[in-house]
Amino acid sequence: MAHVLQKHNAKHYCNQLRETNVASTQLSDLIEGIKSGKIVPYLGPGVLTGVVSKADGSAIPADSDSLILAMNGGKPMAPRLMFEFPRAAMDVELKRGRKAVTRFLDTTYGETEWTRAPIHDWLATLLPPYVIDINRDIQLQDSYANTPHILIRGIARIAGTDYRFRIDQYDGEKYSEIEQTEVDTSLPVLFKPTGSPKPDATYIASDADFVDYITELMGGFAIPDFLKQYRKGKQYLFLGMRMLRDTERMVLSDMVYAADTPPGWALIPEPTDKERRFCATKGIEVIEADWTDLLAEASPVAVAATADVGC
Repeated sequence: MAHVLQKHNAKHYCNQLRETNVASTQLSDLIEGIKSGKIVPYLGPGVLTGVVSKADGSAIPADSDSLILAMNGGKPMAPRLMFEFPRAAMDVELKRGRKAVTRFLDTTYGETEWTRAPIHDWLATLLPPYVIDINRDIQLQDSYANTPHILIRGIARIAGTDYRFRIDQYDGEKYSEIEQTEVDTSLPVLFKPTGSPKPDATYIASDADFVDYITELMGGFAIPDFLKQYRKGKQYLFLGMRMLRDTERMVLSDMVYAADTPPGWALIPEPTDKERRFCATKGIEVIEADWTDLLAEASPVAVAATADVGC
């Protein structure tokens, strides 16, 4: 019996080891894809986990709930408004004006100093040619502070243009707004659909913003022509993205149009059935891991020893 148990335990260990090696190999392949430019990092709120204020140590508001609480002075709003940040932002806009939401986002992301997110420090060493970041902070832009690049940000409810994007070109020192026909396509592209405070503030925040932006996104007016061509055949790695919010999922669906097969991979620890179903409809492969596992694979701090058990 002892011999049988020993063989069973050894077999179980080997199976675990093989699963670990498969996961490690897959993450390694994804890292190589990012380095080559074939795979586009797509950053969600989760990549800012652990980022805190340099002044008081408070966590950066990034996901829907934390943004609502921060916007409302740390207090929950009515249950119907806690459902999603755009809904809460719409309520603030209706009561206090659109500028009130802009001031909150400016203070949060443009004036407060935050510690660096490890994922952004890693991307700064790679400088991928194309990154999508649905957060409104400026850490991605800071990662490219010494590198000329193209910045694309979403705009909404703007008169005088059919488009729902603004393009700025960074020359290594300053940003200058340009037309899409003036883009230097050899430069890296940073796409921030929901905006940022830099070089000046533009945000997609409230329900009204998202309705306008997503409508034009679906119509093809929220993505520059050069990027529509460049993105063909790309694949995406979704990091810090929980596929649960309707607005985020609608934006994602159009961002990955014309992707390769599979369109990409989502690192989601303990994914829900809802997340699995959504990813399946888009052909996105779910990997039960997190962005921290990707960084550990990219920059291992220790090598695990394995025992010879006859694998």
